[in-house]
Amino acid sequence: MKIQEFIDEILTEFGFRPTRDQLNALETFARFLADRGERRVMLLRGSAGTGKTSLAGAMVRTFARFGQKLQLMAPTGRAAKVFATNSGRNASTIHRKIYRERRYTGIGGAFDLNDNLNKDTLFIVDEASMIGTGAGAQSIFGTGSLLDDLVRYVYSGPGCSMMLIGDSAQLPPVGEVLAPALDVDALEARGLTVYACDLREVLRQGHDSGILFNATHIRCLSPGVIAANGLPRIRFSGFADVVAVTGADLPELIAASYAEVGVDETIIVTRSNKLAGIYNQGLRATVLDHDDMLCTGDRLMIVKNKYLDKAAEAAGQLSFIANGDRAEVMRVRNLRECHGFRFADVCLRFPDYHDHELTQTVMLDTLTSDAPALPEDKQRALFEAVMADYADLPRKRDRLEALRRDVYFNALQIKYAYAVTCHKAQGGQWTHVYLDQGRMAADMPAPDYARWLYTAFTRATQRLFLVNWPKTQTDDRPPI
Repeated sequence: MKIQEFIDEILTEFGFRPTRDQLNALETFARFLADRGERRVMLLRGSAGTGKTSLAGAMVRTFARFGQKLQLMAPTGRAAKVFATNSGRNASTIHRKIYRERRYTGIGGAFDLNDNLNKDTLFIVDEASMIGTGAGAQSIFGTGSLLDDLVRYVYSGPGCSMMLIGDSAQLPPVGEVLAPALDVDALEARGLTVYACDLREVLRQGHDSGILFNATHIRCLSPGVIAANGLPRIRFSGFADVVAVTGADLPELIAASYAEVGVDETIIVTRSNKLAGIYNQGLRATVLDHDDMLCTGDRLMIVKNKYLDKAAEAAGQLSFIANGDRAEVMRVRNLRECHGFRFADVCLRFPDYHDHELTQTVMLDTLTSDAPALPEDKQRALFEAVMADYADLPRKRDRLEALRRDVYFNALQIKYAYAVTCHKAQGGQWTHVYLDQGRMAADMPAPDYARWLYTAFTRATQRLFLVNWPKTQTDDRPPI
């Protein structure tokens, strides 16, 4: 089939009259497909409400219908699930696809780049704004640069190419100023030929949504405009999907959201782990009536990567639990203290991985900690306490192997997932989102704050509740 005929099939699958930007994207995609170079990459960038998700889904479904080889990936489990739902095809997290465990160092495993056994395959990666270069942070994965490792993995396969999809207005990876995976210069510096396009035109139905109207307004604010006019003002009047609420009303409203759309489709987004922790404990006590530290039905977030075993991977089961993955508590047993920490054996259901159930020993101390995960000093104390248990083993290699199997040192680190920071929410979407920015606006430079606010707004698909929203950031003008 000729490339133009293929593009026409995508338009038929799309099912809508395309905008000028969308037609330009398809023309760029046609040039990308026609290029037979070995290191070509397509960039599909688009902000909220521009139809990026619908267009990408039409591309994927058309490729699959004609038997073209595809691999879909995203940075997080929830993002991969959303991508799979929108495209009708399975998607994997990037880490699960491109890495394999190599060695054990005592403090944690290390992961090498996997072999790309695919040929003539298009890798499509959603939520690419979250893909960073490491920014100097230590990592147990590959080179420490997810972007560099992804590029190396994809283009090591004969005839393989890649499409990166994302929103450059969202928060960049931690420690970075811009999202390098959506930056033409950054990709060209890695030896890639870049075909880039941008979707900027918000579709007509987006103007009826207060979420998209305000998100678009925030995105379009330049640093100069913010400096001259102050922080973004949010328009409530005329929109039913953006609501200002008080903290006093929150328990009743959250309970109503849980009843209407479900716990898994309701989230509170905050500025810090400390504020998220306060919300999590308050909701469990006042709305969910959970008295114990961990109860059946509790929603959790994994806050530290954990590799399970190669046997599980070979059997096609869940072999790697990633930082940011979500789980529901099915059963709790055998609560105990050891090495100065609290543990429990918990059966967990992972909704983003086909409701896979897995029993793990979890650490309870991280549930109420203000830190993102177990602090380094406490991790070191646990390491030394566990190693003392194996002091009778004469060889260091045997002690490290025992540490590798130790259920306490390798306990899953968890937090409650009813309220999370904006960075943890990135890549996911919820039907009802409650946003409490606290003193975020006072603590961040205005451009960074606007990017944070835009990312938080675009987590909501139906209703956005702004908690204790200041009058100084409210636009009281009537709707246009």
